[in-house]
Amino acid sequence: MALYPYLNFGGTCREAFTRYQEILGGELEVLTFAELPDGEQMPGVAPDMVMHAALRFGDDLLMASDDPGFDGVRGIAVNLTLTDPDEARRVFAALAEGGEVTMPLAETFWSPVFGMCTDRFGIPWMINVEPGDE
Repeated sequence: MALYPYLNFGGTCREAFTRYQEILGGELEVLTFAELPDGEQMPGVAPDMVMHAALRFGDDLLMASDDPGFDGVRGIAVNLTLTDPDEARRVFAALAEGGEVTMPLAETFWSPVFGMCTDRFGIPWMINVEPGDE
């Protein structure tokens, strides 16, 4: 079984995923609505909106698209677990830039480094370091 988060954006998918690739690395693939085969275009959707984006990290995958009816992200957060506390701090700072820190990075009973933020694209993130990795 494979389980991959699929995020929706209201027109900022390419910008968000380009930023995520800058922060996290990985291989990025983006397909716009303009690139759909003839006869498959969706009426009323801007051709430069993203039909599908995928950011691959080995076997892990984060996917997304632009949704013309997008009404904000609710009830979900992307949990990113890292092994290096310094890398977790770097990633957290980069994701929080232009967004909002909802829980500053701190030691918790389950992690030596944990924090939560919502990035400038409206996506909530939980940054975590496995115990014993510090």
